[in-house]
Amino acid sequence: MASLIVKNITKSFRIDGIETKAVDDASMEIEKGQFVSIVGHSGSGKTTFLSIIGGILSPNSGSVYVDGQDVYRMNDDGLATYRATKIGYVFQFASLMPMLTSRENLLLPTVFSGLKRDANKRAERYMELVGLKDKLNSYPYQLSGGQQRRVAISRALMNEPELLLADEPTGDLDEQTEAEVMAFFMQVNREMGLTFILVTHNSALADTATRKFRMSNGRLNEV
Repeated sequence: MASLIVKNITKSFRIDGIETKAVDDASMEIEKGQFVSIVGHSGSGKTTFLSIIGGILSPNSGSVYVDGQDVYRMNDDGLATYRATKIGYVFQFASLMPMLTSRENLLLPTVFSGLKRDANKRAERYMELVGLKDKLNSYPYQLSGGQQRRVAISRALMNEPELLLADEPTGDLDEQTEAEVMAFFMQVNREMGLTFILVTHNSALADTATRKFRMSNGRLNEV
């Protein structure tokens, strides 16, 4: 059974009286544990599509099913729980809270989800997974760009999600750090069996996935 089924998603925006389709009748099915990439130029609709999967942005039409549940038929509480417990999000920038240590940044998602039990142990485990257990008490300014990104990956894992979504996660990194971060993404996918969707404009990065989709003018096709 597919862990993610997206059916005929459409999302339009009206700007200055002109309607533009950011996502145009997009569909995909992904099995549990697959590593999938979506490649496309800036403005192709891929971030909007990822936001719809993540429960951040509602579609105009279509459906998103995760483990058989129709995400956009949930009430507000159900949708909030979905975002907090089913989805891990890695953004383009590390987006760590500068006044918090690595440990405190990791614990932050558990405050909102209520999944506080054994949270400190999970923080230690995930920081060890990305090779930064010795940086638990470090602040973001004390970490390199690659280390900050790995902390952000650990934070995305804290609520033990089923889907890990990464939106241009290496766009601001140098080549060496980019390769380092991608290696950790693949390690997380392999060792934890998470379903993983990577959005990128970089074809070389997209090729590292086991399945690859291309988005252009809101249209999604597997390649």
